Amino acid sequence: MDMTELKEYLPLLIPLVIAQFSLLGYTIFHIMRHDSYKHGSRALWLIVALVGMQFIGPVLYFAIGKEEE
Repeated sequence: MDMTELKEYLPLLIPLVIAQFSLLGYTIFHIMRHDSYKHGSRALWLIVALVGMQFIGPVLYFAIGKEEE
């Protein structure tokens, strides 16, 4: 992929990257503020969120790890 092809995809990639890091940031913020989880511990969910940061980790946390408030 040369630079001209990359420049064509930038308008699509930039919002996706921003959304990805925003979701990851909010997930880490939420994990650090709460003490109880449906499954697992804080350390487990931090690892899942960071390792699976391509939307998978944060989505898993909010789907099965987040304790109802």
